Amino acid sequence: METIKENEVAEEFLTEESIKRKALLHRIRIHVLQLTIGVLLLTSWQYLTDKNILDPFFFGKPTGVWHQLVVWFHNGTDVGSIWLNAWVTLEEASLGFAAGVILGIIFGVFLGRHHLASEVFAPYIKVSNSIPRVVLGSIFIVWLGLGTLSKVALAFVLVFFPVFFNAFQGTREADKKLIANARLLGASKRQVTRRVVMPSALSWITASMHVSFGFALIGAIVGEFLGSQHGMGLIIATAQGTFNPNGVYAAMLIVAVMALTAEWLITQLENRLLNWRPTQLSGSEI
Repeated sequence: METIKENEVAEEFLTEESIKRKALLHRIRIHVLQLTIGVLLLTSWQYLTDKNILDPFFFGKPTGVWHQLVVWFHNGTDVGSIWLNAWVTLEEASLGFAAGVILGIIFGVFLGRHHLASEVFAPYIKVSNSIPRVVLGSIFIVWLGLGTLSKVALAFVLVFFPVFFNAFQGTREADKKLIANARLLGASKRQVTRRVVMPSALSWITASMHVSFGFALIGAIVGEFLGSQHGMGLIIATAQGTFNPNGVYAAMLIVAVMALTAEWLITQLENRLLNWRPTQLSGSEI
């Protein structure tokens, strides 16, 4: 019997090791393919512009983008240090993101749990969501000036509605049987919301957060386009106005690094908040 148990333990250990090895090899293969595609795209872009198949005046070139980044980080930009401008945009996007996520969750869960209130406020929410964001950006600048607050307000609006609708739908999709059982066991409405509804809606909320920080960056940059003293949007607008495509791409690259860093942080937060979920197997692992 002991030999049989030892063999079973050994087989289970080998199975876990093989699964981990396959997962590691899969991640390495994905990273290699991603890097290969990136290198091919950059090489093709450089080749086409060197041969004047693509006009570098309009399309720029990778070496020109790199040179522009070096100049910015060493000498600054026409509107101040690149670090200052990147920080201004990141601050505006982060504040708008945080406010949009917090209030989106609060209102989404509240209206999802109160049917009468959701029916009363439904037309107002739909009307607010239908207003073009560029128009709101102009209004915010008139109301709040060219400073940080107007960009935070626009970023907030772009973040609030995706988070709100996901939180609302996630609340409505909570298991009715679990809610009924919790109420039968004596749980109050607040306890049901905190212990049953919120965990159920978390997967919906975190899914919306993955795209919402990108929206927050868009809101901050659009607001800076409309009027600002600093920020990556102002740098892009300046590069566009001076027919400097390398400057536009360089600024876009910095913004992309911000977005990817935020995406990684949100993924870590999601893994921590939803570590109770069973591991989902991909198609290749089934």
